[in-house]
Amino acid sequence: MSKVPLTLTGAEKLRTELHRLKTVDRPNVINAIAEARAHGDLSENAEYDAAKERQGFIEGRIMEVEGKLSHAQIIDPRLLDADGRCVFGATVDLEDLESGQRCTYQIVGEDEADLKDGKISIASPIARALIGKYAGDVAEVQAPGGVREYELLDVRYV
Repeated sequence: MSKVPLTLTGAEKLRTELHRLKTVDRPNVINAIAEARAHGDLSENAEYDAAKERQGFIEGRIMEVEGKLSHAQIIDPRLLDADGRCVFGATVDLEDLESGQRCTYQIVGEDEADLKDGKISIASPIARALIGKYAGDVAEVQAPGGVREYELLDVRYV
């Protein structure tokens, strides 16, 4: 498996999720399975089936998060020295040249992406178009509605 880029914040969120899965969710589902078994016939026990399904999901998520953390390349944006270039972890201020609308995004790993929080995935078309650009450059982004142009107003490492 290749390296999974994560910001410091994203790695901490995954560690927190892993801790919760192992210390809260896993014991709860084990108790639910034990309680459902106590009700008798397992062949027609919907509670047992639901608890086993939930256990499978939790165990799968634990393995997935552990895998991502073990292959993580954790990057602290505050320690970057990219000479004003847009790189993973950078926060960029953009202006849509067609509409004049301004927005701010941080380029993060796929697991951290949350558009409502202003975080876009490194794999997204807009992030790929921005990587390597400097403030003042124009990035052309292939969007579903056609090509959009964005001017980079500022690149910060916060």
